Formats: sequence, C-alpha cells, structure tokens
Amino acid sequence: MKRNKLINILKAHKFQTVLKLCIYFVLICISFIYLEPIFRMISMAFMSGKDVIDPSVEWLPKSPSFHNVTVAGTVLDLKKTLVNSIWFSALLACGQTIVSALTGFALSRYNFRFKKLWLIMIILAFIIPVPLLMIPRLMVFISAQNMLGFNLIGTPIPQILMALLGQGVNSTILVLIFYNFFNLIPYSLDEAAMIDGASPRQVFIQIAMKISASTVLVVFLFSFVWNWNETYVTGTLVRNSIELLPAKLNMFDSAFQSYAAAGRGSAVFRINEAYKMSATLISIMPLLILYGFVQRQFIQGIENTGITGE
Repeated sequence: MKRNKLINILKAHKFQTVLKLCIYFVLICISFIYLEPIFRMISMAFMSGKDVIDPSVEWLPKSPSFHNVTVAGTVLDLKKTLVNSIWFSALLACGQTIVSALTGFALSRYNFRFKKLWLIMIILAFIIPVPLLMIPRLMVFISAQNMLGFNLIGTPIPQILMALLGQGVNSTILVLIFYNFFNLIPYSLDEAAMIDGASPRQVFIQIAMKISASTVLVVFLFSFVWNWNETYVTGTLVRNSIELLPAKLNMFDSAFQSYAAAGRGSAVFRINEAYKMSATLISIMPLLILYGFVQRQFIQGIENTGITGE
C-alpha cells in the first residue's frame, strides 16, 4: 500500500512538473511575440549604416553607435517636444482622472432618473468610432469660436475642455474602472461617515478617494499613456499649436529630409530604418521609464481594483 501510494505521488509530481513546463513554454512564446519588436527596435537603434545593410548582422551590431539616437533626437527637437508632451499629457490625465472619479462615484452611490440610460450612453460613446464623434465635436467648437470671437480650433483649449467634460481619450473605460471599484466599497462606510456628520463631499474625499489611491494611479497612468499616444484628436483640434513628440514622430521622414538638406547634404546621410527605430525608441522611452518607477504600485492597483469589498 505504501509503495503504491508513493508511486501515485511520484506520478502526480511528474504530471505537475510537465504541466508547469508546458505553461512556461506557452508563456515564453507569447512573451516573445510581444517583446520581439521591442528587442528588434533597440537592436536597430544602435546599428551603424554598415550594420543595417550587412546581411550577417541580425541582432547584435558589429559596431554599435549612439549616432542614430543623437540624430533622431535632433530631428524630433527632443528638448522642446518632450517637455510639451509631458505637461500636456499630464494635464489631460489629471483632468480625466478627476472627472472619471466624480462620475464613477455618482453612478455608484446615487440613484437618479435615467441612470441606466446614462450608463448605456457612456458605453455607446466608447463603441462609436472616434471619427464619427469628432465631426459633431468639431462643429460645436467651430460654432463656439464664432460666438466667442476668438479661435478655439488650433489651440489646446478644445482637448482640455473635452477631458474636463468627460469626453477625453477612452474616458468611458476610466469611468467604468472607478464605477466598478466604488461598487466594491461597502456602503456601510458611507453610512457610518454620514452618521458622524460627514457631507457627501467629505465622504468622497475622505473615504472613497483615500481607499482608491491605487486605482487613481492606475487610471492616471492609463490616461497619460493614451493621451501621449493620441495623434488623431490632437491633430484635428490642437494641430500645430503645440509641438508634441508623437506628432513629430509621425512626420519624421519629412523632418529628416529637411534636416539632411539643411545641414547634411551628403548622399551617404540618408534615412534608413536605424534612424526610424531610434526615433521610435525615444518616443516610448519616457513611458517605459515612468512604468519602471511605478510598476509595483501599478500592479497593486490593478489587483486591488477587483479585490476590494466585503
């Protein structure tokens, strides 16, 4: 009996080991699919011109160089566009976070007429393609600037107003994140605070927001990244009033040609994939650095979003 029991334990242990190896193999394959473009981009960013055209160079450059990164940073006007992108994305993210928290709290804690209808409208605002929504929004801002007598289109004002009015980039997802999180907070905490004389504003600030600190961080990071990468809405409303890093990246080819014609007329100095990969790496590096600093809090916030409650 003991021998049979020992054999069964060994078989079960072997089965679990094989199962874990299969799971790890699948996870490694999936991870490589996501990470391979990033590894490829980093590799090409530091290749010299000879390495780019050398068929024997696949991953590791024979003569690594920072020349591509330097040129890409100059073409992107990095000192100016980086600062503009950071403050503009952070401003929009702050506005979206505050509005999403207020909206999610109101939908979670209060009952009012047509509440379900408003939830459906919020979801529809996410389902409908952005270009279809942009047409009426653009018409509203054009009418508003005609009434006010000064230009709104071509300034940061329209996109900031959209963020403050709950019409920012993917605001629906942010509202639903807060709505789901506040639903998981026991309502007894609100009742206890109200019995002690707390007002609805104090309940929201002192209880809901303090408990949801990790969720606030998650929503802010989502909003920051989405606004950083947004080019369609920004290009339609803000246009060229602010030079942003992603918008500059979209016009990298033409900007590079102008830079080459102005200061580097040599035929050898022409655009290649190494310059483009360097520019792309520069544009995503601030996001990678940001995530590196807050990854622990970010993961904790993702986990707490679905765990809090009684």
